[in-house]
Amino acid sequence: MNTDTRTATPRPDRRDTGEFVLDVRALPTFAFSHRSLMWWSTGGLMLIEGTVFAIAVMMYFYLRSRAPAWPMAADAPRLLWGSLNTAVLLVSLWPNQLAKKAAERGERTKAAIWLAVCLVASLAFLALRALEFASLNVSWYTNAYGSVVWLLLGLHTTHLITDTVDTTVLTVLLFTGPFESKRFVDVSENALYWYFVVLSWLPIYGVIYWAARL
Repeated sequence: MNTDTRTATPRPDRRDTGEFVLDVRALPTFAFSHRSLMWWSTGGLMLIEGTVFAIAVMMYFYLRSRAPAWPMAADAPRLLWGSLNTAVLLVSLWPNQLAKKAAERGERTKAAIWLAVCLVASLAFLALRALEFASLNVSWYTNAYGSVVWLLLGLHTTHLITDTVDTTVLTVLLFTGPFESKRFVDVSENALYWYFVVLSWLPIYGVIYWAARL
């Protein structure tokens, strides 16, 4: 006869069928940071896209090492629009962080307002980016230098357009609906991706505008 009187460890409920059943009704339906699948997918996306940027930068310096003169048959890009755009991006980090914090606190109105400010910054950046392309002093088909410079600027512009579209959709949803609480996670991860857009631009800006002057 078993005389062990130790307290038994609680077990999950078991139905008559012999299956174990866990009660997960009290668990949250969404989470932020590394507890979210969206966070990991965004991180993987940034890793892939960062690798593409790095390859494009290596192409730039490889071509420069093979060219007798750099830039090739062109003046260095004018600094005005690229530098102004860099300033706009850096300033946009402030409303971006405020939108992220508001979303993580579940403050829909504040998150919507700061996300709208981020959207305005994105649109301003796109307008200035058009002026940047015009100030490169070379066409994409002129030579290898022109091709790689346009490639670098075009790659970053593609990411900026993608994030602008995403920000637009989230802003509309926050202001008008339909709205679900998990949208706060989308706002937080959108802010994380915007950090990538801004920080990845800084070395590209240095390569396009200053490496040509060294």
